[in-house]
Amino acid sequence: MTTTTPPLLNPRVIALAHYAARAVLEQVLARHDVTFQQSVSLRLAAVADGPMEREHLVDGVVGSLKIDAAEASAVVDELIAAQLLAPQEPSRVRITDAGRELYDTTSAETAPISARVYADIPVEDLAVAGRVLTLITERANTELATLNG
Repeated sequence: MTTTTPPLLNPRVIALAHYAARAVLEQVLARHDVTFQQSVSLRLAAVADGPMEREHLVDGVVGSLKIDAAEASAVVDELIAAQLLAPQEPSRVRITDAGRELYDTTSAETAPISARVYADIPVEDLAVAGRVLTLITERANTELATLNG
């Protein structure tokens, strides 16, 4: 009998997990003609306490997706054009009823998939993974800030 040692956590392992989970999400989103970037942006608006400054939304998208502000702003514009977000004066945006419904629908469709993916993983392991990935994210963000000077 051959046993394999699980790999240590490294950038490749993280990337494989990210892209596998993202591919699942993108399958769900495609049924609703929504991109991954739009979904991330819509989520930020959905979990906000109400209308938010457009600049704050764009900054949140930049921070989440590590894209430039012009690209993030274009995604917000796409959501406005699709009437999933609506502008509020003077420089705020809010999620529309259609945006809320889309967010709720895609969340409901992905919830059972996520439950299956995470099923039977001990809570202690999830806690350790969460702490380690949070630390890696913080350190990578620090390195990115240094590189962007």
